[in-house]
Amino acid sequence: MASDSSFDVVSKVDRQEVDNALNQAAKEVAQRFDFKGTEARIEWSGEAVEMQAVSEERVKAVLDVFRSKLARRKVDLKALEAGDPRQSGKLWKITARTQEGISQENAKKVSNLIRDEGPKGVKTQIQGDELRISSKSRDDLQTVQRLIREQDYDFAVQFTNYR
Repeated sequence: MASDSSFDVVSKVDRQEVDNALNQAAKEVAQRFDFKGTEARIEWSGEAVEMQAVSEERVKAVLDVFRSKLARRKVDLKALEAGDPRQSGKLWKITARTQEGISQENAKKVSNLIRDEGPKGVKTQIQGDELRISSKSRDDLQTVQRLIREQDYDFAVQFTNYR
């Protein structure tokens, strides 16, 4: 009797890639002519990324530079959750965090999609902040992966532990 094949749907970010993108963005902000004299900076602040500049437009430009560096390093931009610009003294700041894990609500959305539109015989199981999907047929699992990729969720998804 054949055993079930499975894979996990996760939402993880490679911290090293984010760190590399942040370093590249900091270097570009320090060197670009349009950021001269704006006190523009981007740096880690604990687990969050802190951006600052003297005007709202400049701090948004720093965020755009950071997003472009993340995209170039193949980090899904849906995993970056940036706050609104806020004024702090004479500087404007934006705090951005990376989203890790799939919430229970989002896992249920994916699970319902698979149950409604996916092939029969595919089982889903929510395990903490990830979703395990299993089936006897590997072809069904590939169909489910394609179905999930085609959806435009507001969180990043990756597939791991394919067995």
